[in-house]
Amino acid sequence: MTPSFPGMNPYLENPALWSEVHSWLIIELARSLNPSLTPKYRAAVEKRVYLDALLVGIPDASVFQQNPEASRTSGVTTRVLQPAPIRVTLPLTEEITERYLEIREVKTGRVVTVVEVLSPKNKQGGEGRDKYLTKRQKVLNSATHLVEIDLLRRGNFMPMAQAIRSHYRILVSRANLRPEAELYPFNVRESIPQFLLPLQSGDEELVVNLCEVLGEVYQEAALDLAIDYSVQPVPPLSEGDFQWVRSLMES
Repeated sequence: MTPSFPGMNPYLENPALWSEVHSWLIIELARSLNPSLTPKYRAAVEKRVYLDALLVGIPDASVFQQNPEASRTSGVTTRVLQPAPIRVTLPLTEEITERYLEIREVKTGRVVTVVEVLSPKNKQGGEGRDKYLTKRQKVLNSATHLVEIDLLRRGNFMPMAQAIRSHYRILVSRANLRPEAELYPFNVRESIPQFLLPLQSGDEELVVNLCEVLGEVYQEAALDLAIDYSVQPVPPLSEGDFQWVRSLMES
């Protein structure tokens, strides 16, 4: 049975699923926005590609040596295990692709708003976070609005002056109001707040219903077939929140 979550489904955060969820969400956001944005604007799916460190474990290898004495006496060659080597980890690199949205003015091609859905790499230390923070600061120093959607409980929050705790959050930074911004914090038991997509001054802003978009992603990607709701999600919930999930399955 699939529980009916009022907001974010924590099982979608699983690293085995999140890359797929992230791609679907960006595309579904563009699809839902464009009918209302056009003809003046359009939501364009963009991507950034970078190399990030990937620590790859090297499994134990066994070194064998023929035992000549055994060969002579039995006619069968036996192998004697030598002392096992030490397991080590080598730093390799992997190519990371992260998609995001740009709301562009059709006539001029100017980027009016950037919409980011954070990935685990953005919230952990390393190249992914460094690249994202550099790009984030560039947007904040420009005349472009920023919408930042964080649907991951694990990892570090993005920098802001106030230490506000929550499972998830949506940040809307309007260029004309900086350094102030609008923060929508919410937890796993709460609904996802709707927010206005900032556009150019004088234009009517669109209401973004992220919960509805996530529902479309869940259905179209058939994600129910990839989730076992009888066990804790990854990362795990508190025991109280997990019991709450189980109660949703019973209702």
